[in-house]
Amino acid sequence: MLAIQGDFDAHAAALREAGAAAVLIRKPDELAAIDGLIIPGGESTTFLKFLARDGFLSSLQEFVQRKPTFGTCAGCILLAKDVRNPAQESLAVLDATVDRNAYGRQIDSAILEAETKLEGGPLEMVYIRAPRIVKTGAAVEVLAERDGFPVLVRQGQILAATFHPELSTDRRVHRLFVDLVRAGQTH
Repeated sequence: MLAIQGDFDAHAAALREAGAAAVLIRKPDELAAIDGLIIPGGESTTFLKFLARDGFLSSLQEFVQRKPTFGTCAGCILLAKDVRNPAQESLAVLDATVDRNAYGRQIDSAILEAETKLEGGPLEMVYIRAPRIVKTGAAVEVLAERDGFPVLVRQGQILAATFHPELSTDRRVHRLFVDLVRAGQTH
């Protein structure tokens, strides 16, 4: 997982609980050793500043086009083709339009439960200054919604959530990602 900022330790614990090894990635050359990548939450413009160093952004762009990648919150923003409020650069691999901080400020953060297409009943979703996916392309499968807007989506080997599944004890979203990575290894 990308270990530049955000709660990558919580993602690492979630991956281990989901039956996978967690590798912390801090340099572009480390991408070659992994089969899938989580881009955690944090602040997307700060991520971009860190990634601009040492050719990391171009290496990451290459990686996300070939390998399973899961973006949560700011990671979702970085994967989207169109970012608004304000507009910013992204990896542009997820056919979606995302509004940054659409659910409000830090004090508007919430923990909600919602039905999903994942087996096992309602899923706990932790929102912290979350983005909103306002539009998706035809190839994007919506796995969960909040107020009629997608909050968990999949497009091929790309998975994105506007919430923080690593802050819940429910590991279904991480297990889904681990399954995507394992499926990618067989191709």
